[in-house]
Amino acid sequence: MSSTLTNPILQARGIRKSYYKNHIELPVLRGVDVAFARGEMSALVGRSGSGKSTLMHLLATLDQPDEGEVWFDGQRVDNLPRRGRDQYRNREIGIIFQFYHLLPELSALENVLAPAMISRSVLGYFRQRKSLTARAEAMLDRVGLLDRKTHKPSEMSGGEMQRVAIARSLMSEPKLLLADEPTGNLDTETGESILQLLRQLNTEDGLTVVMITHDDTIAERADRCYRMQDGLLVDRFTNEPSQDAATSPSARTSDQSPAPSRAVSAA
Repeated sequence: MSSTLTNPILQARGIRKSYYKNHIELPVLRGVDVAFARGEMSALVGRSGSGKSTLMHLLATLDQPDEGEVWFDGQRVDNLPRRGRDQYRNREIGIIFQFYHLLPELSALENVLAPAMISRSVLGYFRQRKSLTARAEAMLDRVGLLDRKTHKPSEMSGGEMQRVAIARSLMSEPKLLLADEPTGNLDTETGESILQLLRQLNTEDGLTVVMITHDDTIAERADRCYRMQDGLLVDRFTNEPSQDAATSPSARTSDQSPAPSRAVSAA
C-alpha cells in the first residue's frame, strides 16, 4: 500500500497538545500528522504515555488540540461549535472504551438506545420509539446478545459488556469506529472474540475501524499500523491479510523507514 492516502476518512494535521501541572507544561503530542484510510481496520500502537489515547480523544473531539486540525470525511471538525462536535460524535463516529462506560441502572437494550435518546427530544424519541427499538435489538443481535437485552451491566461478563458497548456505538450507523484498548480489560479468549467481531464489522459491513492499543500482537491484526512514541508518530507499516503471516516479521511492510527521533507524516 502507498503511504499516501488520497481520500482518508479521518485525518490529523500538525496536532500538538500539552497539559499543565503546577504551571509546568507537560507536552503530550508534539506535532502529529496521521491519516486513516476509508474502509480499513487501522491500529494506533504505543506504550503507555506515548500519546495515543490523547490523540484518540482529539480525533473524537472529546478534547481540542492546542495546535493543528482534525478532518473527517472532508470537513474540519475540531473547530466546530460544541453542538456540532456533539453531532459529529453522535452521528458520524462510534466510540468504544476499555471500561465500557455503560449506565449501570439501564438494561443492555436501554444502553444501546441511549445515543438515540440523547440526540432527540422526548417527543421525537417517542414518535420513533418502535423503529429505534427495532434498530437497537438488531444491533444486539449483530453482536450476539439479543437474548441478554433485559440484563443490566452487573449481570453481564466483561466480554458481554464490551459487546453491548459495541452495539451502542453502532446505533447511529456511523462511518467510523474508534476503539480505545477494546480488549485491554478482557481475558485472552474473550479479547479474541472482540477482535473477530471488529474485523467482521469491517469486512462485512464496510465499517472503518481505528483501534488504539499498547499490544503489538493486536496491532498486527490491523490492515495498517501507526506507532507512537513520546508524542510523535515514529513508524507506520501495513500487514499482510493472512493471520498466520501477520505473526511473522516478514508480514510487515514498512511504508517508511522508522524515524524514532521525529514525526512521520502519513498525509
